[in-house]
Amino acid sequence: MIERLRQILVKEFIHLFRDKHARFSLIVPPLLQMLIFGYAATYEVNRVSTAVLDFDHSPESREFLERFSASSRFQVRYILQNESQITSLLDHRRVVLVLQIQPGFAELLRKGRTAPVQAVLDGTDSNTALIAAGYINQIATRFAQDYQLQLADRLRPALMTFAPRIELQERPWYNANLEGRWFFVPGVIGTVLLVTVITLTAFAVVREREIGTLEQLMVTPISPAELIVGKTLPFLLVGLATVIITAIAGTLWFQVPFRGNVFVLLLGTTLFLSSALGVGLLISTICWTQQQSFSLAFFYVTPAIMLSGFGYPIASMPHALQLITYLDPLRFYLVVLRGTFIKGVGLGVLWPQMLAMTLLGSGALTLATLRFHKTLD
Repeated sequence: MIERLRQILVKEFIHLFRDKHARFSLIVPPLLQMLIFGYAATYEVNRVSTAVLDFDHSPESREFLERFSASSRFQVRYILQNESQITSLLDHRRVVLVLQIQPGFAELLRKGRTAPVQAVLDGTDSNTALIAAGYINQIATRFAQDYQLQLADRLRPALMTFAPRIELQERPWYNANLEGRWFFVPGVIGTVLLVTVITLTAFAVVREREIGTLEQLMVTPISPAELIVGKTLPFLLVGLATVIITAIAGTLWFQVPFRGNVFVLLLGTTLFLSSALGVGLLISTICWTQQQSFSLAFFYVTPAIMLSGFGYPIASMPHALQLITYLDPLRFYLVVLRGTFIKGVGLGVLWPQMLAMTLLGSGALTLATLRFHKTLD
C-alpha cells in the first residue's frame, strides 16, 4: 500500500511541477495577492478630498479649518465662495467632503453656545463617508474642548486650577499603533490559501477525467481510498508551503509580527486544509469539465470569504447569516491566524476553533469520499 501510494504522489508532483502554468500559479499569484491586498485592504481613510466654505471669516473659523488642513486624514483642495459650487464638485467627484461654516460661528463660541458646522459628504461611498464623519467628530470635539479651556482661562483664570478634567489614556493591546495591515495580512493568507487549494483540487480530478487517465488509474491495483489520499495529499503539502511563503512575505515586507507558535499555526492550517480539500474533491466529483469546476469553485469561494469576517464584521450581519458562518471553516481559521500572529496565543485559547475545523474537515472529507466512490462506481 505504501509503495502504491508513493507512486501516486510521485506522479502528482511530476504532473504538478511539469506544468509551467501550475508552477507560476503556485508562487506568483499568492505573492501578488499578498502585496495588493496588503496595501489596498484597509479601513483607514487618508487624504479625503475636501472643500471648505467659510461665511464667518473669523479667527475661530480659520483655526477650526486649519485643524483639517494639518490632519493627514483630509486634504483641503478647494476654498469655495458660494453654495452653488458644492453640487458641481460632488457631482464630478472632485471632493468627498465639504465643510460649511455659517456666519456667527465665532460669536456663538464666545457666548459659550453651540456653533453648528455643516459637513456635506458624498454618500455614494458610504464606507468612506462614515469613517470621514468619525474623523470630523474627533477634530470638532477636540477643537471645542481646547476653545472651552482657553475661554475659561481668559475669563476666570483662578478657577482653571480647580477645574475637573478627564483625560482618556488609550492602551490598545497587541497592536499599539492600530495598524490596519496587521488585521488584513493574516486574513489575506487565509483567503489566498482557500482559493489556491480548492482550485487545484477541483481541477486535478476533472483534468484526469477529461484526458482519460482516470479510467487508466482505476484498472491499476489501486484502491479508491489510496487514489483519494494520493490526490489530496500533494495539495495539502502545497497548501502548507503556500502558508509558509505568504507568512514570511507578510512578516518581512509588511512587518506584521509573528508572536505565536509555528506548530500551532501549522496544526490549524492542516485542519483548515482538510475542509478545503474536501470541498475541492466534492466539486471535482460533481463537475465533468474544468470550466464547470472553475465556476463552481468561484461560487463557493466568494461567499466563504464574505462570511468569514475577513472584510465585514460577522456581528453586523443578519442573525441568519451569522448562523451560516459556523459552516465556513475560513471563519475559524482567520481567528487562528490572527491569534498566532498578533496575540501569540496557543491551543489553550484556540482549541474551540481547532475543534470546529476538525468537525468541518471530517464532514467535508467524508462527504467527498462517499461521492467520489459513487462517481467511480
